Amino acid sequence: MKNIVILISGRGSNMEAIVRAGLPARVAAVISNRADAEGLKFAAQSGLPVEVVDEREFSSRGAFDAALEAAIERHSPDLVALAGFMRILGGDFVRHYSGRVVNIHPSLLPAFPGLHTHRRALQEGVKLHGCTVHFVTPQVDHGPIIAQAAISVRAVDTEATLAARVLQQEHRVYPLAIRWFVEGRLAVENGIVRVDAPGARQALLVEE
Repeated sequence: MKNIVILISGRGSNMEAIVRAGLPARVAAVISNRADAEGLKFAAQSGLPVEVVDEREFSSRGAFDAALEAAIERHSPDLVALAGFMRILGGDFVRHYSGRVVNIHPSLLPAFPGLHTHRRALQEGVKLHGCTVHFVTPQVDHGPIIAQAAISVRAVDTEATLAARVLQQEHRVYPLAIRWFVEGRLAVENGIVRVDAPGARQALLVEE
């Protein structure tokens, strides 16, 4: 059975969705860069090993990345899943886990990388918005796309309502993408992810 290490910085709702999904894999640890991350409580109550690598204790990105890598390696990871991990990881770290680290971003990449995605989507007047699961590369919020889930943007949407509706899709599509990984159903060819799974097209979910 493959081992998954999940990295969080806050409430960890995507981490909860992964844990509750009943995947054919073992969540080997939940690690946070913040000691006050709310998600650590759920992880501990679920009997999962938890660790904190506090970013404030390190004077450089390299030192933090090295400590984080050491913590991850203690759990023999097959996959590292970023679940609201609000820290940019260095190139050496990302290359070490190349093909084994995934992230979920609250937009339909390549649109709206970075922060404040829902606000920017509303400002630009897009008609579809959503989330993207992708392999992580040294370029932030880029990398081969595994799955996306889309919703229609409503005239009455605010930043808060749009964020809540996208989050519902995140909780659905992220565990599905991880399932494909642990079942060996993903292949990357020339930067494009191919999915060999029944119903894979249903990962693009358009909510009216």
